[in-house]
Amino acid sequence: MPPSMIVSAVPAEIAPIATKRRGRGRPSPLSRAGALPVEPLPGTTGASLLVVPLGDCTPMIVRTLLIASTMLAATSAFAQSTPVTDTDPYIWLEDKDGAKPLAWVEAENARTLPRLQNDPRYKGFYADALAIASAKDRIPMPNQLFGRIYNFWRDADHPQGIWRWTSEADYAAPQPKWTVALDLDALSKAEGKKWVWKGASCLHPEERLCLVALSEGGEDAISYREFDLATGQFVPGGFSLPKSKQGASWLDKDTLLVSRDWGAGTMTGSSYPFVVKMVKRGQPLDAAKEIFRGAPTDQLGTYAGVITDGQGHRLVTIERRTTFFGGETHVWTPEGTKKLDIPARTFPAGMVAGQVLFQTSDPWGAVAAGSVASAPLAMVESGRVTPTILFAPNPRQSVDEVVTTKDHVVLIYNDNVRGRAAVYTPGKAGWTARPIALPDNVSLGVASADDRSDHGYMTVTGFLTPTTLLPLDAATASVGKPVKTLPPKFDSAGLVVEQHEATSTDGTKVPYFIVHHKDIPLNGSTPTIMTAYGGFELPMLPAYSAITGKLWLERGGSYVLANIRGGGEFGPAWHDAGRKTKRQIIYDDFASVAKALFARKLTSPQELGIYGGSNGGLLMGVEFNQHPDLWKAVTIQVPLLDMMRYEQIEAGKSWVDEYGSVDVPAEKAFLRTISPYQNIKKGVAYPEPYIWTTTKDDRVGPQHARKFAARLKEYGLPYLFYEDTAGGHSGDADIEQGARLQALQMTYFAQKLMGPAQPAK
Repeated sequence: MPPSMIVSAVPAEIAPIATKRRGRGRPSPLSRAGALPVEPLPGTTGASLLVVPLGDCTPMIVRTLLIASTMLAATSAFAQSTPVTDTDPYIWLEDKDGAKPLAWVEAENARTLPRLQNDPRYKGFYADALAIASAKDRIPMPNQLFGRIYNFWRDADHPQGIWRWTSEADYAAPQPKWTVALDLDALSKAEGKKWVWKGASCLHPEERLCLVALSEGGEDAISYREFDLATGQFVPGGFSLPKSKQGASWLDKDTLLVSRDWGAGTMTGSSYPFVVKMVKRGQPLDAAKEIFRGAPTDQLGTYAGVITDGQGHRLVTIERRTTFFGGETHVWTPEGTKKLDIPARTFPAGMVAGQVLFQTSDPWGAVAAGSVASAPLAMVESGRVTPTILFAPNPRQSVDEVVTTKDHVVLIYNDNVRGRAAVYTPGKAGWTARPIALPDNVSLGVASADDRSDHGYMTVTGFLTPTTLLPLDAATASVGKPVKTLPPKFDSAGLVVEQHEATSTDGTKVPYFIVHHKDIPLNGSTPTIMTAYGGFELPMLPAYSAITGKLWLERGGSYVLANIRGGGEFGPAWHDAGRKTKRQIIYDDFASVAKALFARKLTSPQELGIYGGSNGGLLMGVEFNQHPDLWKAVTIQVPLLDMMRYEQIEAGKSWVDEYGSVDVPAEKAFLRTISPYQNIKKGVAYPEPYIWTTTKDDRVGPQHARKFAARLKEYGLPYLFYEDTAGGHSGDADIEQGARLQALQMTYFAQKLMGPAQPAK
């Protein structure tokens, strides 16, 4: 959720249809020399992926108070619900790891799994999903590091993954010769724990020493261990930070700046650290020196980072995230800290030639919200910043990625949900821009870049365009011939992609994509699955989805991606239009897209299924309640569903900036009108939903899904519930888990939208 959308556990090499977004909703990107704190968003993941379970494209390195009577009028046709009270008979299911709740989960799984796994289609779906996830011909996405190309890889032989490297010259070969740096399967076996890869942060500029982040079972809480890339071993007696939600940045070879659980009173109410300390090599953690302290009321915690450029400049920052989207940025020196006079939703995004880059979601003097700006390092260090505009989007554009090379900035942006790229170069007269010539109607991403050179790698992907990796020359603003191309994973012959707009309840045009066979009958008979996210300024973009293609499109189904408000497709304004008490418009947008599909006669309510995870799971819960007549199938993944208690569950308090708080009367009143758990009604003909979650989810938590299912059971309403025991919020423990989650979900959609399995001929 909340942010990071979710996932069906596909490996980072083939991760899904939505994109990662480095900056929004997370602590700052810091730099290659600084650690990126554990992803606090409920969902991307993956590395920083925003994942939608039915997807599996290669990730792009991858955006007025509503009157209660309006809501009541919208649902007046439905049966009366049991009066909403603050009495909750299912609070006992919030004991995430308690014996009684886990026994309840076991019983529910025993009821659901036979229904799905005994379907003759399940084994085929699972085999196809596993084959795609473990295929040897996937693109090994590059990470330029230590003069080498590193890659994290999972396949059938390495289900938890290996971190490996090759030379840049050899990487271009069809079959590179890889050297394994770290084998997570072997490490897990040796230590008796299921370690899940969460990335590495390496000391700049040599990049030999790295902090490897490992999660037990996929939780957001991680452990850090120091690793030497030259020896390929953990450093004996090196830095070791035990399990916590934490972030660590290299200050120098013998010093880390660390935010973590230092003991009582050092974590926010949303479970993130707000105390930054300096940890010296060989020093016990209890001897670390405090350098900055936020407050326990902060929503997202406080983190330190080190931003560098190719000319040797360095900026040490501390970001105090008082809210999910905003806060304070401080410049740190050994003499102390200095707060920058910048808007709350403005954060550093990198540095080139002594010019510090900023992304802002707030107006900033002459800089419009959603823009990229810059300021000289000396000015930033003074604390008073007068920005220079680098890029200002128009109302149908949004910034996607800001990536630095040695001498340039590579900007990826969206124009009406289509990818564009340009190179910006600083000079005496300001910034100059040159577009990069790339295909249209696709999504773009920077797979890798560093500040040692102006060479990097870009990805190009589309719904029917297998992901391609291109060499990037930022100095000439050009790309070369493909280095790697993902072979087609499904038969796309006869498939077409269309982009249309639906008119929402307030007259706003909401774009959406349809992928379908060009010769389908326009009589409403096509089985269709539709998804969206609608939150945290995260955009949903076109991308190659092998599993969706293989398991759904090849079987005659259609796929729809809705770019509803709340997301980042059109920048901060698109997001802000649906924050807090304005959220109903997000749900109206989604329903409006469905009605537009019906008007086009692409599909019908009896042939339409919807799915979404995390914040998208909340979207599904609301649509399930408000429009039960519009869908035949609803998959609700690792969701938020009890919006009256979400602040009390896992990291919920960190998302008040997105949803509002029950401590604010107007916001509480609005949340009560949309909260899926509280608004289930007796006597309504709901579609039978499929609700799935994971026990290890320490971001959103399985509590929401459990309670929602229990309420449906109490009311005698049909439902399917499954809780996987591992995988965290993104279900990424190993490739088998991902394939299982994909297959279960697709079996459910096939049962609901395509009818009983046909006997073999």
